[in-house]
Amino acid sequence: MSFLNRDNGKPTEESALEVANGARLIPRITIQAFCEHSQTAQLVEATLHDRRMSKVALTTHNGGLDGAVETYKSNPTPNLIIVETSQQPDEIPAALARLAEVCDASTRLILLGHVNDVVLYRELIRSGVSEYIVLPASAQSIVSSITELFAAEGAAPIGRTIGFVSAKGGAGGSTVAHNVAWAISQHLRQDVLILDMDLPFGTAGLNFNQDPPHGIADAIGASQKMDQTLLDRLSSKAANHVSLLTAPVVLDRTFDFEEREFEQVIELSQRTTPVVVLDIPHVWSNWVRHTIATIDEIIIVAEPDLANLRNAKNLSDTIKSLRPTESEPLLVLNKGGVPRRPEIP
Repeated sequence: MSFLNRDNGKPTEESALEVANGARLIPRITIQAFCEHSQTAQLVEATLHDRRMSKVALTTHNGGLDGAVETYKSNPTPNLIIVETSQQPDEIPAALARLAEVCDASTRLILLGHVNDVVLYRELIRSGVSEYIVLPASAQSIVSSITELFAAEGAAPIGRTIGFVSAKGGAGGSTVAHNVAWAISQHLRQDVLILDMDLPFGTAGLNFNQDPPHGIADAIGASQKMDQTLLDRLSSKAANHVSLLTAPVVLDRTFDFEEREFEQVIELSQRTTPVVVLDIPHVWSNWVRHTIATIDEIIIVAEPDLANLRNAKNLSDTIKSLRPTESEPLLVLNKGGVPRRPEIP
């Protein structure tokens, strides 16, 4: 099995640290942005693709500092205002003073500017600006600034979600997912929860020699009453640092899910488990598409034959379009070098 990552095959310590540390979820706040350029508005809107912003209500407007002043003369201010300005450093303080006159004292302000000047930065911070970001910038840097302002210091980090999907049936996505989860638990010493999302044919229970009476189907069925205590009861301990939400593996009924049906279970899992591994079945439906679009990392598992690589390319292209500001999917080429079997080199 070969592993192709975003760094030309070179392992990085950052990847392990990212898994171990997690991220902090921004609380339910309202943000209004006033931009002078369409590119800046697109940059601010791209922050919504970051999982830390899942509870945030964001709207963008035109007009910069002057537009913000006019808006808040007759409207209440949100929790956070993001404003782009192209004004010269000596003009900015007077414009900010006009904005302060129409804003609530509790409102925070992030200023996006085009002048990289440490003296200006210090003056802005002293005047009450929460953060000054020099453009061009990345969506991640804006999200990080918002996180530092609003994520409580004692808030628990949210767990990292890693989804595994096979490019073709039988490529080994489930086996790779379970082995990666085991490796994380043993080498990083992090608690891992495996969600077996292939309800009729899942193999997590078999691979970990578990046959619990409850599992992920019960978690989905109890969506109205679902809380952290119930989730803990439904999950089974497979090994040290490894827990499972197993599939029922029954064919007496069909499993048709709404687009967001797994969302609550995934969010609850993230609150208490540093790493959540999603074993995603080889199907294409609304809920699979939505899940892939919202989790942190996606690993495509494929065999080195034409059908697998065609499907892997289609999956990769679709995932990139669904997640334009997130990390690209990784590719695992599985079952390489099998004797007497043709493969694409």
